[in-house]
Amino acid sequence: MTFDQYYLLGRSGLRVSRLALGTMNFGTAGFHAPYGKTADEARPIFRRYVEAGGNFLDTADFYTAGHSEELLGQFMAEAGNRDRMVVTTKFTNSVDPGDPNAGGNGRKHLVRALEASLRRLRTDYVDLFLLHTWDRITPVEEVLRTFDDLVTAGKIRYAGLSDVPAWYASRAQTLADANSLTPMVSLQLPYSLIERGIETEHVPAAQQLGLGVTAWSPLGGGFLSGKYRSSGDAVTGQGRLAEGGDTWTPQQWQLLKTLETAAEQLGVPMAQVAINWVATQPGIASAIVGASSPEQLGSTLAALDFELPAELRADLDRASATPPAGVYRMFTPEYQSWLVSTGAKVGDKPAGYAPAVRNWPAEKTA
Repeated sequence: MTFDQYYLLGRSGLRVSRLALGTMNFGTAGFHAPYGKTADEARPIFRRYVEAGGNFLDTADFYTAGHSEELLGQFMAEAGNRDRMVVTTKFTNSVDPGDPNAGGNGRKHLVRALEASLRRLRTDYVDLFLLHTWDRITPVEEVLRTFDDLVTAGKIRYAGLSDVPAWYASRAQTLADANSLTPMVSLQLPYSLIERGIETEHVPAAQQLGLGVTAWSPLGGGFLSGKYRSSGDAVTGQGRLAEGGDTWTPQQWQLLKTLETAAEQLGVPMAQVAINWVATQPGIASAIVGASSPEQLGSTLAALDFELPAELRADLDRASATPPAGVYRMFTPEYQSWLVSTGAKVGDKPAGYAPAVRNWPAEKTA
């Protein structure tokens, strides 16, 4: 695949690729070291993505203890393409155990983390700076004010959130709008055929509030790649998921069979189908993909070279569906048509109400 189409991220003017390059495995230090890649191993992966036209890079100060950022900075300097790249990095996790202000989302750590990331990335600004994880105690107003100050200072271009409750994202965006502060443009969350929980609250909130959802782990930690199989009480296959035994549910193993059938019908790898499904779901701005080699990345980038037929998407939706629980049962079309609309057909807007905006020539038809 070659990227020749880019889309706006959330309610912003920032154009990004539909597949972002995740670099959590760039580097050989820290928590992610067992799966990390050296500079010589990571460089061809970076180059393969750039050569395909990709422009959306994802890292964090926590990834390989900062080594991921260092390698990205090195690779961009070698390629001379810093300004062409949309660099995303994140802060929250502690960089100095024992120091209470060396982690979390307070202003002191936020500014400290950004300054360190800028040095490692060899740049004077970050395109998209994300709060990595909700710390449960820092006032959201403090985070917003600090983001706004950093935008004014020219050290970040856009701000966003990652792995936060839907109510927190909603409160942050509403306060930003009400006080003319820098808005959030992105919401990074785990999402895949085996992890659809964000559809309940996060995706609708993001759609209403102008947040582009970037999905991490679209392969469910590798489970949806097809390299694992259930064998009695154990999982067979080469990879870290096989080390913990069979922790997957019967529904998830059945989903894997449905995914395999869809891939066979399309003549493509299972991983491509799984990524295509995520990237083309409502509210998803981009899917974050990683790779252990340029060849693997090349296969992954081809995930958007085909259209997932409606009938196969419906099969995958059914196989991966989780029935709504609690109060969410009241928000289904079935419940509301029964008690709220009482038989009348009521919808938001008619089909075609808001045609898509495309700044490229329409395809010619025979």
